[in-house]
Amino acid sequence: MSILGAPGSKVILLGNEAIARGAIEAGIGVAAAYPGTPSTEIVETLASIARDIGLYVEWSVNEKVAFEVAYGAAMCGIRALAAMKHVGVNVAKDTLMSSAYTGVKGGFVIVSADDPSCHSSQNEQDNRILGFHAYIPVFEPYSPGEAKELTRFLFYFSEKFESPVILRTTTRISHARGVVVLGKPEKPKVKGYFSKEDVERWILVPVNARRQRRILVEKWSRIKREVDNLTDFNILHYNSSRKTIIASGLAYSYVYEVLSDSNLLGKVNLLKISSVVPIPNGLTRKALEDVDSVLVVEELEPVVEVQVKNLIVDNGLNVKVYGKNLVPLTGELTLERVAKAIGKFLDTQLSITTNTSICRSVEFKVPPRPPTFCPGCPHRATYYALKRVIQSLNVKAVYLGDIGCYTLGYLSPFRLLDTCICMGASIGVACGVSKAISGDTLVVALIGDSTFYHAGIPPLVNALYNRAPMLILVFDNLWTAMTGHQPHPGTGVNATGGKAKVIPIEDIAKTMGVDYVKVVSSYNIVELESTLREAIECVRRGGVAVVISRGECRLVTLRRLRRGGVKTPVFYVDSNLCTKCYTCVNEFMCPAIQID
Repeated sequence: MSILGAPGSKVILLGNEAIARGAIEAGIGVAAAYPGTPSTEIVETLASIARDIGLYVEWSVNEKVAFEVAYGAAMCGIRALAAMKHVGVNVAKDTLMSSAYTGVKGGFVIVSADDPSCHSSQNEQDNRILGFHAYIPVFEPYSPGEAKELTRFLFYFSEKFESPVILRTTTRISHARGVVVLGKPEKPKVKGYFSKEDVERWILVPVNARRQRRILVEKWSRIKREVDNLTDFNILHYNSSRKTIIASGLAYSYVYEVLSDSNLLGKVNLLKISSVVPIPNGLTRKALEDVDSVLVVEELEPVVEVQVKNLIVDNGLNVKVYGKNLVPLTGELTLERVAKAIGKFLDTQLSITTNTSICRSVEFKVPPRPPTFCPGCPHRATYYALKRVIQSLNVKAVYLGDIGCYTLGYLSPFRLLDTCICMGASIGVACGVSKAISGDTLVVALIGDSTFYHAGIPPLVNALYNRAPMLILVFDNLWTAMTGHQPHPGTGVNATGGKAKVIPIEDIAKTMGVDYVKVVSSYNIVELESTLREAIECVRRGGVAVVISRGECRLVTLRRLRRGGVKTPVFYVDSNLCTKCYTCVNEFMCPAIQID
């Protein structure tokens, strides 16, 4: 839905949409991101209304560039936002660490959308820890409504201390819907200026970096004092109980619901913390006055718990701390998990009825439905051709995979994936594998188009520079499809739908001097197989071959045809010609093909 509602109105928004609205209310001028679940909808939402309000929004080639785009705007006094999933922050971390030293002029908010339980990610990384590492304050909302309010507030907070700020969300905040009260948007400031009055702060040569480090540490002390005054976001419900529960982010919502359903509200002290790094020491100390024990409830790492323990030691308090000994360290929290932890803490049996427990009481006999390529997906045809060629040549091969729709190639019927590490790792890992195994084993790197632009170019340079023979098979469906069909440098459009320059992958490869480069249609199986054979022969001679299997994502193609009123043809198997070999069903396994 559009987030351009009237001030004062109540609307239901996704957490990510609420963050976008908060940014608009703060008057941001620049937003940049690389798509990544569960963060994608933030910039996607901003892009949908960018032209209406005069905001600049872009999909960058990766998170480091997105961070630097927003950072550069903030240097010039423009309020800016960079959004990315938790592992995307890894890509941006080099610049992030330095940004804390230099500070900013305009408000700068970095959204880190973490993914407990790895719903769409390769790890459960908790980026709140970066607050300690970088001396960047970290805040965490407990609901979509607070996500909007926090986002708006953090731009002012960032400007007050000239510091970047991290807003940490999790999947259940980003993708939950909640009631949001809209505020009055500020007019975006889209043009600033780069001041050279204190240019040394931006030039982190050692002599300047040492000075900025001292400034950063002093600034951190002021930030720690300030968070004690944030009573709109850090709230203590104190009732002289001998027990206190401290919760942050989504965990607070669960804690509140468990206490409410169990008629325990008002019978235990409850502290909600939104400024998770650093925590509000004064308010937390008050929550620990005259108590025997405290339970800290948070998702993933004991970030708040460690700070609470430090505070207890520093102030000589005699308080027993419960945290990750009761609250799981792995996986996302649920009402049941939180209720179990609170029950043990309070030494009482809590009975919580949830949808999950109701579902478990009913037996369903449903056949397994593993994820699969969509009907008509070009990647299915590419894998089919690759498997046929490898089998026909009878060669041993190692398949180094990457992040994208094509990761499904590790499932039946293809099973052509031996690794899947992170964005761009296919080619980089292939460089090492090619040096470590015998020469009669073919090294194949499987990478997508958007991933190639994101992180595939440097390792390709490395493969050529250090002569690492390999076949690089690029699955090019012309979109960043897995996260919702966002455009990339090969699509021809930008984030707001405007025309953009196309930068073909094959041109990049040819310019680098790749030994064999060819583009082939994913749907021309005969040509694709012939091309793969030629490429493999090149690799056997010690070369680097790049084959680009190109075919637009069929979901995008169908949408375009429907919008244009074009009726798509229905394909069928000619029963007079069919030999009933069932190759289409057993080996190709396209879900669009059915047996009558």
